[in-house]
Amino acid sequence: MTGDPPLLAADDPLAVAVTGAIRDGDLARLRSLLDAHPGLAAARIADRVGGVRTLLHVVTDWPGRFPRGAATVAALVAAGADVDARFAGPHRETPLHWAASCDDVDVVDALLDAGADLEAPGSVIADGTPLANARAFAQWRAAYRLVVRGARTTLVDAATLGLHDRVERACTGDTPPTPDEIDWAFWGACHGGRQSCAGYLWARGARLNRVPPWEHRTALDAAVRRGATELVGWLRARGAVTAADLDPRPPDATG
Repeated sequence: MTGDPPLLAADDPLAVAVTGAIRDGDLARLRSLLDAHPGLAAARIADRVGGVRTLLHVVTDWPGRFPRGAATVAALVAAGADVDARFAGPHRETPLHWAASCDDVDVVDALLDAGADLEAPGSVIADGTPLANARAFAQWRAAYRLVVRGARTTLVDAATLGLHDRVERACTGDTPPTPDEIDWAFWGACHGGRQSCAGYLWARGARLNRVPPWEHRTALDAAVRRGATELVGWLRARGAVTAADLDPRPPDATG
């Protein structure tokens, strides 16, 4: 294979073979395929609904944590895979976004060790970074690993992860957060079950019962979902209600 990266249909025998080798963690078979088909490491696979992914996206696809994932990343990168290649479809996430979404810490490390962009935009979460994925999908191990590896944190990131010192710095810096930023960080703290951060943000004016644009749930709903019993009690004592209490139907409900 030479020239432009090959585009394979998902049911192409070569696509089936290389995908199977990746998901099985069969490094010997994977290397044999890469040797037999120069340029395969950069190939893209078109799925049946119009999405196009790379082999590194295959490694990091849901549910992730395939056998020998980190070694598979290293083998593909050594053979020419682009560590920051974009998914083509309804979003433009990199493999690191997907690894973060699967809580696959070993593959997160392997991608970063291979030079992946820690701050790449393109997340399905407001076009954000891989950390935005990990935080929004409650993939805590990956989220903390990204922070340890140097990821920048927004106020929402810090509150959701319970990074109280970063929350305080964001709130007391030269550019104070807007009321919306305080509200959404408060919601994030409840989503993460972080009572200390939630209390701090409530004291700074967070509104208890706002429903964010990305999900028809109040902060109380988010805390209930997380199983944060003490936080749920704290919220209720201050007048928090559910989205159903505010409006029994989501905005897009019909019928």
